[in-house]
Amino acid sequence: MRALLVVNPKATTTSERMRDVLAHALASDLKLDVATTGHRGHAGELARAAARENVDVVIALGGDGTVNEVANGILADGPSPDLPAVAVVPGGSTNVFARALGMPNDPVEATGVLLDALRTGRSRRIGLGMADDRWFLFCAGLGFDADVVARVERRRAEGRKSTHGLYVRSAMRRFYRSGGTRRSGPLTLEEPGREPVRGLCLGIVQNTSPWTFLGDRPVHACPDASFDTGLDLFGLTKMATLPTLRHLRRMLASSGDAPGRAPQGRHVVSLHDCATFTLGADEAVSLQVDGDHLGQHRSVTFRGVPHALRVIV
Repeated sequence: MRALLVVNPKATTTSERMRDVLAHALASDLKLDVATTGHRGHAGELARAAARENVDVVIALGGDGTVNEVANGILADGPSPDLPAVAVVPGGSTNVFARALGMPNDPVEATGVLLDALRTGRSRRIGLGMADDRWFLFCAGLGFDADVVARVERRRAEGRKSTHGLYVRSAMRRFYRSGGTRRSGPLTLEEPGREPVRGLCLGIVQNTSPWTFLGDRPVHACPDASFDTGLDLFGLTKMATLPTLRHLRRMLASSGDAPGRAPQGRHVVSLHDCATFTLGADEAVSLQVDGDHLGQHRSVTFRGVPHALRVIV
């Protein structure tokens, strides 16, 4: 089986020596080529070339950003049964996608699971989301959460390590920057066949659940989201301190494998299993896709695409 291992050398939880060991282990079972990324978007370029060269599987060794680029490269010309499968060896600080697939968070253990799956032929097809023309694996967002991602990226560019605490502190600063309350947000939700919903402060779009950006602590903004259904949305038309804390407590209220509960209330807007909808704004707001900030946008159309990608699990 021909395979390409795409390595992000800046992956936060793997050393150069560990990456060499993992590559050696994979090469024992695969006809393996190894490519190291050198700039943003490079993983996508490598994956797109691998798809055109009929490689059987592209393995991403890195965080969610690396996996997202690999998926976008493979799907550059749209889904097809002839495209390479995707496999993940988690090496980032959050590894949301790998966790959602049920992979161990430890890179060595994940490599063992991956090799066993390849030997036994285990794989599955999953649905993905699109934000305009950008594919996403598990989550996208417009507004508040994307502002938080942008702040985290700025801190990382300044040399700060990406940690769960950095995300929490960034969210709190963003929330209280406007006095901890906002009565009407800039976003408008438009769904075919329904009246527009105006005044959203944020819109979190999920393709699976939970959203594990806080390490092992799952966040259930859309508990019913699944790789086997369309897209789900969680939105708020008002953000004030006490109601927002209640929503957060509800999203975090999980015990073992029991999921948390979907936030409820008159300021909550939610959608489940949707094929398409649009979030627009009077002025440009931040967009994030799988934890990467993609700049400012005035309108983004989200689509769910079933069975878009084959993954090795």
